[in-house]
Amino acid sequence: MLRPGSSISKSITKKTASGVQIPATNKKPASQSLPKPEEKIKERDWIAAKCLLEDQKSATGTKIETLVWLAYCYFHNGEYNLAINIYDELMSRKDYNKELHIYKACCHYALCNYDEAKRECQKGVETPLYVRLMFHISHKKDDETSLMTYHHKLMESTEDQLALAAIHYLRGHFEEAVDIYKKLLIENREYLAINVYIALCYYKMDYYDVSLEILSAYLAQNPQSIVAVNLKACNQYQVYNGKQAEAELSALQKTYNGNLFEDFDLLKHNLTVFRNGENALKVLPNLMEVFPEARLNLVIYHLKNDEVEEALKLIKDHQPSTPREYIIKGVVHAVYGQQHNSKEHLNQAQHLFQLVGASASECDTIPGRQSMASCFFLLKQFDDVLVYLKSIRNFFQNDDDFNWNFAIASASAGEYKDAEEAFLLIQNEKYKNEYCYISWLARTFIMNGKPNLAWELHMNMEASNESLYLLQLIGNDCYKMGHFYYAAKAFDILERMDLAEYDLTEAKLGACVGVFQMVVAEQEPKEHLEEVSAILRNMNNPQTEFLLKVMRKWAKENGVKMT
Repeated sequence: MLRPGSSISKSITKKTASGVQIPATNKKPASQSLPKPEEKIKERDWIAAKCLLEDQKSATGTKIETLVWLAYCYFHNGEYNLAINIYDELMSRKDYNKELHIYKACCHYALCNYDEAKRECQKGVETPLYVRLMFHISHKKDDETSLMTYHHKLMESTEDQLALAAIHYLRGHFEEAVDIYKKLLIENREYLAINVYIALCYYKMDYYDVSLEILSAYLAQNPQSIVAVNLKACNQYQVYNGKQAEAELSALQKTYNGNLFEDFDLLKHNLTVFRNGENALKVLPNLMEVFPEARLNLVIYHLKNDEVEEALKLIKDHQPSTPREYIIKGVVHAVYGQQHNSKEHLNQAQHLFQLVGASASECDTIPGRQSMASCFFLLKQFDDVLVYLKSIRNFFQNDDDFNWNFAIASASAGEYKDAEEAFLLIQNEKYKNEYCYISWLARTFIMNGKPNLAWELHMNMEASNESLYLLQLIGNDCYKMGHFYYAAKAFDILERMDLAEYDLTEAKLGACVGVFQMVVAEQEPKEHLEEVSAILRNMNNPQTEFLLKVMRKWAKENGVKMT
């Protein structure tokens, strides 16, 4: 949901306490002192700085120093094409500085034109910035050989270490990134922006409370920081809900001069997520090439709206690179495989879940354990499913999806008490109206000695094929568990409707005898004997008359009314 900074800074800059780059006193674009917009650049007021520089350009014509700083401001204000135009103008001059190719390459990198960025960068000279930029381009191009080459060329400078930490972040190595950031922060206490990077890593590791605590140090001094407030909102979304997250951005909008959500695509994307997919089809498709999360969130949107084929189209050719991507792709294949009874898709889902759950970096995380549970669920190894789900159950007490899976796994493993408890925690009415939910809940009731509750489920259903399937389940399970009264009632209805899959005569006679035995043993109300006798009288079987005779004799001897 968040986009990390790559920490690729120009060689004519240095880091400040806020993580923003300002002109370094020992690397000026020329021998002259800083231009008048210096203070605005220090304040990160790029709009004011570029206006001053544009005035200087008008006054001085095409003075190199003015153009270099103007391109610098355009770059930091996100106006990359304007910066490229200036660099092209400067490079058209005789004996221009070859480092300009690297600056232009930075602009192409920011525009996600990685091939052009690489070509342009290679025209320049190999400076520390060149190495950092090629390091990041190699990552974007999935060129592992080149990545390692430039990795070995990195030095111990702050900029190089920030670039390395950013690659660790982008590759999902969050703990390694945190180690680098913490070391840099110890050495440079005034670099408060590093707190934001650390908070971002903890957010990615699902330590939302820790992320918020670390973030507070930066927000105390920079309350209007869009990046920091956005990260705080994302943490609030994970800890609380979308409304609280949106409130953080709304407060920022009040102090922002313009439309915050139109000016920043990332915030527009996150607002859609906070609002549970509102405007997803309008917002997310246009952002898929900018934010990888946009594709994943669009897939989730389609899944939530039962548009599984649309979700599959988006994800089937996508090569996952993070645990979350593997998990989402696995979920899509699992849902599609279950709906279409496709072994191919179910096997693919099982494989993807196993890759995450068995990986050294994820095996002890909550998503890792969920993935391993999903893998075993598809393999129908429910005892193993419960080993993983029980270890993380405390984190999902009010999660309907978790409770659904936990309940079915528990019931399948014969742990019906836990299954009943989990089924009853589910609040989603859509889930509760599905036959799968109703039938499994009925079975847990029966296995836990509450056949009356299972019967109520049947009575509350409208007449349909599913209600008949439930009746068969109730009859068979109640007979198996010795709840003969409800077994007899279920078998009687099925037989009279001539809808049973097999002859129920023997089963119904056995259930009626069972009720009689339970009444004699005082384990069943005597009133049930009258209902059983009515069932027997309606049967066309020679054994019924003998059974009725025995029952009437016992009833007469024990003062029980029976016709």
